[in-house]
Amino acid sequence: MFSSTADAQAGKALTAAVITISDSCASGKREDLSGPAVAQFLQELRFEVTVRETVPDDPTKIQNLLIRLAREVQLIVTSGGTGIAARDFTPEATVAVCERLLDGVGECMRAEGTKKTPLAGLSRGVCGVRGRALILNLPGSPSGALESLKAVAALIPHAIELLSGKTEHKH
Repeated sequence: MFSSTADAQAGKALTAAVITISDSCASGKREDLSGPAVAQFLQELRFEVTVRETVPDDPTKIQNLLIRLAREVQLIVTSGGTGIAARDFTPEATVAVCERLLDGVGECMRAEGTKKTPLAGLSRGVCGVRGRALILNLPGSPSGALESLKAVAALIPHAIELLSGKTEHKH
């Protein structure tokens, strides 16, 4: 799937960070199942997952982590905090640090998700760009996170190519 990217062709690993955003996982009250599942899927797509972290649903902590990671990796995938509960701040934190938003990516994830559950329409996950990094919010449930990531996986290599300055179109 990712063989079309110049980095993959050159044998250079694409880099990613997986961030679980959850008060209960950060405090050790619940096991994180989404983060490991997302990291494994990214590794299957030939990403080198260089960072795996869990943070509470705290907008400032989320923003600071996204800002730091955007300097370190090409793709940041968050899991959790995208719903409508009082402590779901992930989309707001992501929007606050992004220079540009990719509305179509979130729309694509929700459209695919509604094929399995009408509750997917309650997900507020966004996708955006900070510097040369792509930031993607996924739902917190393992199945929702993987389904959402799979729905947009084909878009990620081209987005990373564009962000790295490879903007020539092939005829």
